[in-house]
Amino acid sequence: MAFSAPSLLSSCSVHRLNPLLITHRRRRITLSHWHFNRLRPGFIAAVAASENGVFTSPEAAKSFDFSSEERIYNWWESRGYFKPDFERGSDPFVISMPPPNVTGSLHMGHAMFVTLEDIMVRYHRMKGRPTLWLPGTDHAGIATQLVVERMLASEGITRIELGRDEFTNRVWEWKEKYGGMITNQIKRLGASCDWTRERFTLDEQLSRAVVEAFVRLHEKGLIYQGSYMVNWSPSLQTAVSDLEVEYSEEPGTLYYIKYRVAGGSRSDYLTIATTRPETLFADVAIAVNPQDERYSKYIGRQAIVPMTFGRHVPIISDKYVDKDFGTGVLKISPGHDHNDYLLARKLGLPILNVMNKDGTLNEVAGLYWKKLWADLEETSLAVKKEPHTLRVPRSQRGGEIIEPLVSKQWFVTMEPLADKALKAVETGELTIMPERFEKIYNHWLSNIKDWCISRQLWWGHRIPVWYIEGRDCEEEYIVARTAEEALDKARKKYGSVEIYQDPDVLDTWFSSALWPFSTLGWPDVSAEDFRLFYPTTVLETGHDILFFWVARMVMMGIEFTGTLPFSKVYLHGLIRDAQGRKMSKTLGNVIDPIDTIKEYGTDALRFTLALGTAGQDLNLSTERLTANKAFTNKLWNAGKFVLQNLPSQSDTSTWETLLAYKFHLEESLLRLPLPECWVVSKLHMLVDTVTASYDKYFFGEVGREIYDFFWSDFADWYIEASKARLYQSEGQPVASIAQAVLLYVFENILIVLHPFMPFVTEELWQALPKRKEALMVTSWPQASLPRHADSIKRFENLQALTRAIRNARAEYSVEPAKRISASIVANSEVIQYVSNEKEVLALLSRLDLQNVHFVDYPPGDANQSVHLVAGEGLEAYLPLADMVDVSAEVQRLTKRLSKIQAEYDGLVARLSSPKFVDKAPEEIVRGVREKVAEAEEKLTLTRNRLAFLKSTTLVSK
Repeated sequence: MAFSAPSLLSSCSVHRLNPLLITHRRRRITLSHWHFNRLRPGFIAAVAASENGVFTSPEAAKSFDFSSEERIYNWWESRGYFKPDFERGSDPFVISMPPPNVTGSLHMGHAMFVTLEDIMVRYHRMKGRPTLWLPGTDHAGIATQLVVERMLASEGITRIELGRDEFTNRVWEWKEKYGGMITNQIKRLGASCDWTRERFTLDEQLSRAVVEAFVRLHEKGLIYQGSYMVNWSPSLQTAVSDLEVEYSEEPGTLYYIKYRVAGGSRSDYLTIATTRPETLFADVAIAVNPQDERYSKYIGRQAIVPMTFGRHVPIISDKYVDKDFGTGVLKISPGHDHNDYLLARKLGLPILNVMNKDGTLNEVAGLYWKKLWADLEETSLAVKKEPHTLRVPRSQRGGEIIEPLVSKQWFVTMEPLADKALKAVETGELTIMPERFEKIYNHWLSNIKDWCISRQLWWGHRIPVWYIEGRDCEEEYIVARTAEEALDKARKKYGSVEIYQDPDVLDTWFSSALWPFSTLGWPDVSAEDFRLFYPTTVLETGHDILFFWVARMVMMGIEFTGTLPFSKVYLHGLIRDAQGRKMSKTLGNVIDPIDTIKEYGTDALRFTLALGTAGQDLNLSTERLTANKAFTNKLWNAGKFVLQNLPSQSDTSTWETLLAYKFHLEESLLRLPLPECWVVSKLHMLVDTVTASYDKYFFGEVGREIYDFFWSDFADWYIEASKARLYQSEGQPVASIAQAVLLYVFENILIVLHPFMPFVTEELWQALPKRKEALMVTSWPQASLPRHADSIKRFENLQALTRAIRNARAEYSVEPAKRISASIVANSEVIQYVSNEKEVLALLSRLDLQNVHFVDYPPGDANQSVHLVAGEGLEAYLPLADMVDVSAEVQRLTKRLSKIQAEYDGLVARLSSPKFVDKAPEEIVRGVREKVAEAEEKLTLTRNRLAFLKSTTLVSK
């Protein structure tokens, strides 16, 4: 939103968009004349800032150009600002970036974590701490293999045809060509990472760490191989993690089938309701609730599984069975249902599998499954079928249905690891923000299951297990760090043998669990980065991966390094659309960050995302983005105003005077005039508030505090007040004071806002005079600087008086350009400080400076004036004749009163009609009653105004 020059910063120039509330508020103030012809020549810093072709001064550009963001970013990086600087301090602040998938393209979830982590890093860098934000990407086993397989399919080639080695080479080729896209997009968000330390989970160093971790866990007896229930992807033919399974509600069918009781009559049967009749071939028991009297007589007997040539299964009781679901009878198919599997293991039941790894049914199901329901109907075992909504597990990657399947896999025993991770939170060593997630963390770790870490893929970290050719691989295998070590171990134990490696790879989350320390050189604990930067400081990520990533990092960090990998966990929420819905391609509500940056700028996007609350989902709307784009423009225009009102750099003596002011000293503060003392005091309070909030990770509070101070205190009030110094007191000391205060306050606003909005603040900073270094490495303002409470209170009284006069002008529709008289009534103390700022009051309230009187009693024409009470002991009288043509206003209000009365009478008549009240919808009746109340209020106000005007007419006569 561009502002026209004459009303550049006048607070009535636009409808102010508040991104915190998304409300439009019309300002009841008038436009100020800028008198640009009276300004000094343009400030030379505009030339200096643009000499290197990186920066553009507000004096040379109407608005901030988003295209300059990449130039600014490259300038930062080229000067080494993203690297940790131990010359500024010795206590490092370290964050490991959650590694996005190498296959990924930027989405709003990435934009959220990049924004929040960059805020943390930029703040602590400015506080003087050596900062390391270590970036990297994840090899994303399933996702990457799927992408490359699809690419090969388009060429008519399959993975199997290529062979493992050639396929892996093709994936590496793809990674080198396309894998950097997500990194470049993250840079567009302003991420001040140390890219010289960028890592990839399949780097040689990180791969060595993965192997070391596997070997050590196996040596401690925490890794084992066995056949257990897993999530199985028939398409990829691999186990997948719980995180990679998404559930969708889909229409399906509930089938009711009779299971006859062995040895009973034709009336002895149990009816089972199932959504998967094909799995009846894998039934190993029938279960009922022990409290269900309908079936108690059958407990302990046998049931005949339909279509299995008379196979018998036991009828058992277990409280796990829900009496109220379906018929209250449950078929137990432990080979194809997670809950049935757990029950079967508890009761020692056998496990049958009727499914091949490609999702087809195997020979156990026989040929019946193809015409199962028809055969059930023919044998009178089919009772009925009815529509039923199914909760279908589907692959997050490929969309295919995920099957529960018993499969031989590698597992990590988690309970011993979880105990230490639980204790870390219990003792307060690890803090999770927001605190409510500690309960979720504790619940998951207290009920943790063993972790399936093997995947039947070709892309990833190969499991460091070798088998002896010709021997039982389940019993005899070698775990080693290298193939050479494995062969040496095998031959020492078995003689002259040959070995082959396990074809599986490790779960991507296994390598991710080592991320905070593997990226710093572990297992080499003498590595310089490991010594300097481990443990890291904070881990920031989405709350949805608290279990899958955060808890595992905690467990592995304690296990392998003996210490927590970080002491704080900050969890952000999910990004939703304006209606609170999850973003999805199906709904068509996905907002692309890159497109958003092009339209609104990176700073507006970052500021919008950062205003959320930790752990809470954020509804993102174009209204919020538009509002914060306006905020960017407001900053730019404020910078333009400050620059245009500073002296020329060649004016050495004036600059010496400006730079001599020491506003951080109390004696200097107390010598300032009221508006200047007020705004500097408020700035010092702001610095303390936002510093405390930054330290507590209350970023939403930081953003709101800075926004309110800049827009309300600085732009709406002090900039407007400063015009009385700059335009009406030119050449006087008070003008020099105003210049110094404008510069001091504005540069400190840029500092505290920089972590949120790095690009526009750096651009403005470089345009200001006497800049010795980049804003991003400028020192943070001192805390506990002086402030004067009396001046704050006094200026608030002046503000209240100004607002009262502005509101009266608006109420009586006084033309903006018209100046009016005023008598200010107060005690001597108030009169003294208000009268000292007569020029400011007159400018802000559009008063006739020659006819503003300060008295301690009401004026003689009080009965013909509008009486305003601005606060206790401070009043104003505005002569009515200055503001309005009384006779014309009486006529206008008389007509208005008649119109309102007619509307009111019509509404009352509707409510008096029983026919309307009884038959009209309730919301319609309620709406009419609300209109009646509004009309009554308007009538009262109009009558009072009319009576007042008539009384002043009588007095004047």
